[in-house]
Amino acid sequence: MTSMARICTFCVMDDSNPAIQFDEKGQCNCCRTALDRLSSEWWPGAEGEARMASLVRSLKERGKGQPYDAMVGLSGGIDSAYLAHLASRQHGLRLLAVHVDGGWNSEPAVANIESIVRGLDIDFHTHVIEWQEMRDLQVAFLKAGVLNQDMPQDHAFFATLYRTAKKFGIRDFLSGVNFATESIVPPNFGYPSIDGRHIRSINALFGKAPLQTYPIMGIVEYLWMTRVRKQLTIHRPLNFFAYDKQAAQEELKEHYGWRDYGAKHSESRFTKFYQDIYLPRKFGFDKRRLHLSSLIVAGQLTRDAAMAELSEPPINEQQAKRDIKFVAKKLGLSADDLLGYIQSPPRQHSDYPNNLKLFGVARDLKVLIQKLRMQGDQ
Repeated sequence: MTSMARICTFCVMDDSNPAIQFDEKGQCNCCRTALDRLSSEWWPGAEGEARMASLVRSLKERGKGQPYDAMVGLSGGIDSAYLAHLASRQHGLRLLAVHVDGGWNSEPAVANIESIVRGLDIDFHTHVIEWQEMRDLQVAFLKAGVLNQDMPQDHAFFATLYRTAKKFGIRDFLSGVNFATESIVPPNFGYPSIDGRHIRSINALFGKAPLQTYPIMGIVEYLWMTRVRKQLTIHRPLNFFAYDKQAAQEELKEHYGWRDYGAKHSESRFTKFYQDIYLPRKFGFDKRRLHLSSLIVAGQLTRDAAMAELSEPPINEQQAKRDIKFVAKKLGLSADDLLGYIQSPPRQHSDYPNNLKLFGVARDLKVLIQKLRMQGDQ
């Protein structure tokens, strides 16, 4: 952040993203939009309790005669782990826990997954991505110079999620995504990880070999499963109560010996590198602003406390050197090669073949259908 950067007067988003705009009071469009959405996406009171009770009843009803009521993803992070605890221990849902191993799990994350699965005595399905293909694809993305370097991991997760649900005949997925910690979404930030064509195009341009076992989901398969067959319904139960991440971590420590892995999403060693080093140095963006601003919107953090945290760099130089060395070695690169990819000019995802327009059409169609249904209910 330069000394000339403009910072929102309500949250801590700044103008490092040119799509962020400020009103006459200095408040940004990110937190204004989040505050407008709050009442329709987060129900921390009686309404949330009723919604949760209704969801549990419907899941148990649909699960009759089946081995599972729902599926839940486990990354080793707090949100998904607490969700499994909430659904299984507190509400008695029969869960299939799913984990996609892309080769970057931190040691605490692995231990956390094991403790949750054993402590809840739930079935566990893990899918290991073939490392040579994952490594080659991640290097290809670094060469492409685009923003969303987590796309190879995230796409594998989404594709595996839908295919695992189909394999086990499960129609409901419990997601740890929640308003309290993830409400801030800057305009045009990131890129949808579900775009299989984009994955293939970058791999074809910069990869060394075709992807043979890596789970790619194309636009046709995605739309068929999500829009036509509606094979999997995604629920976000953490939005049904006053979810507090710090309190959740303390509860997980008490019941399962939970181990802290650091900042949000740092259960993946690569994601930690991406957030702490790649994004700030290549795109000039500190992703902590999203997380901290979300907590401000949720009323769980003051702006002054967030500003104090941002006054320190996301990572000190000594740790950054260690992380660059670790990531480079694991990817089969030299530290200088990796630094070269970080320091090269940034590229836009739109510079490479993609299906973004088709996803936009599908999104607009979904919104239109929802509006028509709401009008029909009136």
